[in-house]
Amino acid sequence: MMETAYAKINLALHVRARRNDGYHELETLFAFVDAGDVLSVRSAERDTVTTVGEFAVGIDNPLDNLVARALAQIPRKGGIAIDLEKNLPVAAGLGGGSADAGAVFRIIEQMHGLPEDWPKRAAKLGADVPCCVRSETVVGRGTGTDLETIDNDMAGMSVLLVNPRIPLLTGPVFKAWDGQDRGALPQGSARDIALNGRNDLADPAISLCPPIGALLAALEATDPWMARMSGSGATCFALYENSDERDAAADRIAQAYPGYWQMSGRLR
Repeated sequence: MMETAYAKINLALHVRARRNDGYHELETLFAFVDAGDVLSVRSAERDTVTTVGEFAVGIDNPLDNLVARALAQIPRKGGIAIDLEKNLPVAAGLGGGSADAGAVFRIIEQMHGLPEDWPKRAAKLGADVPCCVRSETVVGRGTGTDLETIDNDMAGMSVLLVNPRIPLLTGPVFKAWDGQDRGALPQGSARDIALNGRNDLADPAISLCPPIGALLAALEATDPWMARMSGSGATCFALYENSDERDAAADRIAQAYPGYWQMSGRLR
């Protein structure tokens, strides 16, 4: 069995308030690209995780990453051996580890079924893991675990992901947020929310990683439907109405930033 851990992007991310528990009140529009890490799976006597791929070195301990922790969340008979091909950069605003964990839940669902309380088990691994299990376009509220379905009129849009290969940890970016509530997430369909929304972490991320600002400007210059930073950065994305426009933009960005990571795909 093979399963894709779909790259998560935040089409909009509104930070509303700091909470006393150290988390933040968020309103975000989650979406997923039809590409990402790849998990190859087989039955085994015990659970094992082997990590390969370009960004495998970004995981300090392959036996204690989110894939291994996700396996431990669901009791079952028999083990699962997973080879994780790590194609997504680490600490990049793409929910790579959470996407991997979400893929594990889908794998277990196919092989053994999931318990009714799987959302609670997923949330123990991270605030955006529950949404990554289904990998559908949804609104997330609270810390990101309160999910709300919406009219997804963006499925199939071409997307270009670009990362300057600079890891950017989430904690420092949230700490750099100025604490100003700039208003609620817009209402409407996915297109309405994305186009009229914003990412409140963009400015704090740029203050910590200035190349993000230049990259966003370069993406805007390719005339996309929309360009924005994802999550807490440093990955930025641009959306296009067709793949020809996206591929032309990808070539243009590659010429301007030959060392940057790229991934092309479509929104699910």
